Amino acid sequence: MNSQPYQTPPRFWAPKLTPWFCRCFRHMRDRDLSRNQIVEVELRNVDHLARAIDNSHGVLITPNHSFHFDSYCLLRASDQLTTPFYIMTAWQVFGISTPWQQWVMQKNGCFSVNREGVDTESFKTAVDILQNRPHPLVIFPEGDIYHTNDHVTPFREGAAAIAMAAARKAQRPVSAIPVALRAKYLDDPIPSVVKTLDALERRLLWTPNPDLPTVERILRIASAALALKECEVLGSVQSGNLPQRIHSLLEEVLMRHEKKYEIKNPGRLPSDRIAEIRRRIIGMQKNGPLSFNDQLRSQRDMDDMFLATQLYSYRGDYLVADPTPERIAETVDKLEEDLLKVTYPTVRAPRKVIVEFGPPNLVPSDKANSPSPADLSSKWQQQVQEILNRLAQSTLNT
Repeated sequence: MNSQPYQTPPRFWAPKLTPWFCRCFRHMRDRDLSRNQIVEVELRNVDHLARAIDNSHGVLITPNHSFHFDSYCLLRASDQLTTPFYIMTAWQVFGISTPWQQWVMQKNGCFSVNREGVDTESFKTAVDILQNRPHPLVIFPEGDIYHTNDHVTPFREGAAAIAMAAARKAQRPVSAIPVALRAKYLDDPIPSVVKTLDALERRLLWTPNPDLPTVERILRIASAALALKECEVLGSVQSGNLPQRIHSLLEEVLMRHEKKYEIKNPGRLPSDRIAEIRRRIIGMQKNGPLSFNDQLRSQRDMDDMFLATQLYSYRGDYLVADPTPERIAETVDKLEEDLLKVTYPTVRAPRKVIVEFGPPNLVPSDKANSPSPADLSSKWQQQVQEILNRLAQSTLNT
């Protein structure tokens, strides 16, 4: 997982969607997919999206977010339908980009969102798109790239809240369309995985041990990396299996900071709790100049929240439950980012990506009878998971 700056965004980047520019930029997207050995993108049930657009609905697309450049795969549907998409994008992506790159993203329909604050501009922009604009809006409700091709991390509530706010005052129906993206290796990624495992073991000051089974090597590396963090945070290594240790350390980190920042009602998801703690840290920074020691403490607290995000991204049993080549490679991709600090993991072998659209969900417009954003988010998450489950099963049968 990539570390990002967390602070008050310097500005809001509004969308400047330009259809002809999106068409011209397609070859750049295809080039990046080719460089990452995504050699085939198969679109399924795009007619669900086409009908919603043809019926003049405001359309929200809610995909999973499991690998780098998955948005480029999703945009193949935009190319097929000759309809550009708006894309809500973390402000940090704009913040670390050059002015030219920022302009290109805006022309392609991207606009910024501050996930750790109350971003009124972004919220209003998203609601306006769903109420009035002819083009769909894409929001990745997971929020981060988790490298879990077969598992959807719980959706955060922002996308549902935006859709419900838009539907209540819209002059047209608003539909939310679940989308599942799943990548499959066409060649064996394990030779590349083994090379990365050698580098990871050296990072831990170990001698590479290629004689061990690949899954065992991965679990040993993960357990050792976790033990280092346990010693740093807790003073000793915890007992229990890997999932238990991950959950216990995550809870300890979050509870310490919730106590420190006097957070009385933490959110339901670890991602929400992390976001609230970050908001408190940023708020303290905005209260006035900090002393040198306070700056160090503030940065250390932010680093702890990055650790919490990393811990949350590891299910612990994802690999052992079904050690497919994809899950093996994904787990090593995560370790490569976290331990070797690479921006992008190694490109291991050619991949095919399936992008499957589910039936539209009409977003309730009656506030009195509407579900909560949390319930709606859970429903959409489950729909994406069900599509992924079918895709995984169909892969086994071919």
